[in-house]
Amino acid sequence: MNKSIIIILLVTVLDAIGIGLIMPVLPTLLNEFVSENRLANHYGILLALYATMQVIFAPILGKLSDKYGRKPILLFSLLGAALDYLLMACSTSLWMLYIGRIIAGITGATGAVCASAMTDVTHPHERTRYFGFFGWCIWCGFNYWPHVRGITG
Repeated sequence: MNKSIIIILLVTVLDAIGIGLIMPVLPTLLNEFVSENRLANHYGILLALYATMQVIFAPILGKLSDKYGRKPILLFSLLGAALDYLLMACSTSLWMLYIGRIIAGITGATGAVCASAMTDVTHPHERTRYFGFFGWCIWCGFNYWPHVRGITG
């Protein structure tokens, strides 16, 4: 397995870990800013905002990655995720959580760009194998890592 494939898989698992960790933490963060009877509404809106921004901006980031290369767009996406996590960790008001999730959604094309990069660096006869690893990284990051953190937390 070459260095590019390892980096693609690492970015994929890190992105999935980030998504998997947000969901159980977000209600606790929201609890600091909204009453309990409004918590579910804001939680749903924040999750929907992220997904909506991804639907709108993933094709744009995909075209930009075709034009400028995968690496700059992946770095931009990871920077957006880091900014979201920083805003969530340091949030002093509800609007900061909303801004963070919007930024994360806008820059959240990591999966699509990693899949394109995987296609770029693998031979056609290897793709099934490496996309299997790709899917496994998503599964592990999203499902396995939060359980590890819950046990060790």
